[in-house]
Amino acid sequence: MRLQKYLAAAGVASRRACEKLIENGRVTVNGIVARLGMSVEEGDAVCLDGSPLLLEEKKVVIMLYKPRGVVCTTTDPQGRPTVLDYVKDVPARLYNVGRLDLYSEGLILLTNDGEFANRMTHPKYGMRKTYYAVCDGILTQEEIHALEQGVDLEDGLTAPAKVLRPRRTVSGHTAFSIVLSEGRNRQIRRMLEAVGHKTLRLKREAVGALTLGSLEPGQWRYLTQAEIDGLIPDGL
Repeated sequence: MRLQKYLAAAGVASRRACEKLIENGRVTVNGIVARLGMSVEEGDAVCLDGSPLLLEEKKVVIMLYKPRGVVCTTTDPQGRPTVLDYVKDVPARLYNVGRLDLYSEGLILLTNDGEFANRMTHPKYGMRKTYYAVCDGILTQEEIHALEQGVDLEDGLTAPAKVLRPRRTVSGHTAFSIVLSEGRNRQIRRMLEAVGHKTLRLKREAVGALTLGSLEPGQWRYLTQAEIDGLIPDGL
């Protein structure tokens, strides 16, 4: 992290004012007078006028519209873009809450709050997630019933789901919304494959009552405290 960003995140002053402090020789890193443009890493001793500065991260939650072709990892050995590439300027060590596969798009949460992440992903809380899906061919009533009652996959029977507003597309496929209360790896794709269909498009539209709203692929915003509180039911 750039030193001026570190100082600003520690609440010293604005980033521009922090640059002046560095230029005036008032900041040291590991006992050496700092210079403008240098970076600091975890474990570095940063002082202002001889007094140590400790970076206390403010807990944040960010909603990102993940585009297709972006991976939900910190880094990717194949050089593909990651969700963290979109939030590089956020002064916090973020990680994604849950995942969307490479070819899926939509709502993904990023945070530095471990307790929040646990409550969002632990199976016992059953956080509802709503997806828009398109599968090849016509999804019959029998197949919809199977999806809603639970599909037997290699890792066990899926929990009941809810299929909403199935309709035929102009290309002869089926578009619909589906609500899940669990989050297995590639679950919807595997459920549709089990009833004889290939997933053509998959977009996560909502987590609980939180929706993408007007966000476009690649855009993000901070959640308000009210939105965060609304994702965690009282007593959890």
